[in-house]
Amino acid sequence: MCARSLSLALAMLLSAQIPAQAANVLVFAAASMRTALDEIAADWQARTGDTVTLSYAGSGALARQIIAGAPADIFLSASTDWMDAVEAEGLIVAGTRRDLLGNTLVLVGHGAGGRVAVSPALDLPGLLGDGWLAMALVDSVPAGQYGKAALQSLGLWDSVAARVAQTDNVRAALALVATGEAPLGIVYATDAVAEPAVSVLGRFPAETHPPIVFPVALLTEATDPADAAFLDALHGAAARAVFERNGFRVLDDRP
Repeated sequence: MCARSLSLALAMLLSAQIPAQAANVLVFAAASMRTALDEIAADWQARTGDTVTLSYAGSGALARQIIAGAPADIFLSASTDWMDAVEAEGLIVAGTRRDLLGNTLVLVGHGAGGRVAVSPALDLPGLLGDGWLAMALVDSVPAGQYGKAALQSLGLWDSVAARVAQTDNVRAALALVATGEAPLGIVYATDAVAEPAVSVLGRFPAETHPPIVFPVALLTEATDPADAAFLDALHGAAARAVFERNGFRVLDDRP
């Protein structure tokens, strides 16, 4: 065998012994997705051998990071407005954006509590007493924006605006209620499911706030086939079961 053929054969043998490197999918996701998405990602990693890195924060903060050049592969937002902002910058792969999930807004309390009717007649200041109403940032985080809109629609905002403890994301607001630092909070129904230390006192009527829609899309930074594969998995039957078990309403009926 000539030297050139020997070198080629040796190179082929060495390459065959080197396992394919696992891909890493970087997902920017709304904080309210944590419980469900952690489970979906763990299952997908076990099945594929690829990894998923999940970065959770308020949708507005994530959108601004993406627009500033953060190298995310998938964006899962709790707001169509923030997804619109990313799309307007040309950062979404055409044809990949879908409205994936729906949610419900609820009033939660620390520990066990009685149910209340969420209506214009609700004595929210009386329920708060000297405490605070925990909400995500009302001007930039979707859960906070939906919550403020609902309170305004019910004519309750002005009576409690000075008693609102605003947090960077909805899970942080949930934590304030779970630890008893705030007696009440406004979060998604799915957040309440994830935290046994709080109870749902009432649900906000859907007509009091804009529709709660969680869109998802592949970003132009995504270059590995695993990125698109994980996005497809989010639309699959296994993910659907996890989402529904955590209280989400699945909007995308793709098989």
